[in-house]
Amino acid sequence: MTEPHAHPSRGRVGVMLPRDLPVRDVLPFARRAEELGFDQVWVVEDLGWRGGVAQAATVLATTSRLTVGIGIMPAGARNVGFAAMELATLAQLHPGRLIAGIGHGMPDWMRQAGSWPASPLTLIKEYAQALRLLIAGKPGPTNGRYVRCEGVVLTEVPDVVPPVVLGVRGPKSQAIAGEFADGLLLAEPAAPAYITASLDNLGSADPREIVTYDAAAVDDDEEAALARVRTALEVVGEPEWAAHLAPLPFAEELRAHREAGPDARQFARTMPAAWVRELSIAGTPAQARAAIDARHAAGATSVVLAPAGPDALTALDSLARALPHRH
Repeated sequence: MTEPHAHPSRGRVGVMLPRDLPVRDVLPFARRAEELGFDQVWVVEDLGWRGGVAQAATVLATTSRLTVGIGIMPAGARNVGFAAMELATLAQLHPGRLIAGIGHGMPDWMRQAGSWPASPLTLIKEYAQALRLLIAGKPGPTNGRYVRCEGVVLTEVPDVVPPVVLGVRGPKSQAIAGEFADGLLLAEPAAPAYITASLDNLGSADPREIVTYDAAAVDDDEEAALARVRTALEVVGEPEWAAHLAPLPFAEELRAHREAGPDARQFARTMPAAWVRELSIAGTPAQARAAIDARHAAGATSVVLAPAGPDALTALDSLARALPHRH
C-alpha cells in the first residue's frame, strides 16, 4: 500500500550537481558526494543543458544512500500525467530517496520553448495539485484551465510517495506551495532572512520540506573562498532576484550598487565582503558551518551547496569540510 512520505527531517546538507559538469565527471561526482557524507544530491534542469529526470535516475542508480532532488522541472514543459509516471517510477525503484521539485521555469526560457502560460499561477496550482494526487495513486482532479487529467490513475505507484516541492520566488507562488505542495525549494541566494520571509508566505503550520540553494566555497583562506563565490553572485542584482534580497537590511544599498556599476561582473567583484558572506556559504570550514547552521535555524530542512570555482570535484572535497558531522 502506498504510504505518505515521512515528515521532513532537519539538519540535512546536500550538494548541487553543476549543470556544466563534464559528462565524464557526473557519476564520479555523485559517488564522491555519497562517500563524503552529503545527505543529498540535487540536479538542475536548465534549458539547453541536461534533463532533470535522466540525471536523477542515473544518480539514484549509481548511489545507494543519497536522496536525489530534482530542482526544478518546469510545469509547462511536461504533461502532468507523464511527469507523474516518471516520478512514480523513480520513487518505486528507489524508495524514500526522491524529492520532486517543480516550478514556473525561467520566463525567457519557457517563452523560447513555447511553454510560458498566460497565467503562471494558475498553471502551477493545477499542476502541483494533480501531480501529488497522481503520484499517490489517486485519480486526477477535475480538468482545469491548463491541466487536464481528470480520472487518470497510475497503476504503478511507489510505496513511499516522494515529496513535491515548489521552486518559486514570489509571495503568491509561495502561498500556493503552502496549500498544494509539500514545501519550497528556494533558489540561491537563500539568506536566513529570505528563508524566514518565505516561510511567512508559505502560511502553513504543518511540517514542510524547505530546501535552500547557495553558492558555496570553503577554504582555509577566507578571502580565497569569497573570491570564488563572487562570480556566482553576478546575477543577484538583476530584477528577477529582487524577492531574495527584499528581506535583507542592505537590499536598497545593493540595488544602488548594481545601478551604479557598468555590468554584473563589476557589481559582484566590488560587492562588500559582508554582503558576500550573507548571500553565500563561503569562508573557512567553521564559517561555512556557521552559515549552514544559520539557514537550518531559520527553517531550512535541507541546505544545498552549489560548488563555486572551475573544478567541481575538487570543490566537493573542500565543501565536505563544512559538514556538521566533521566538527
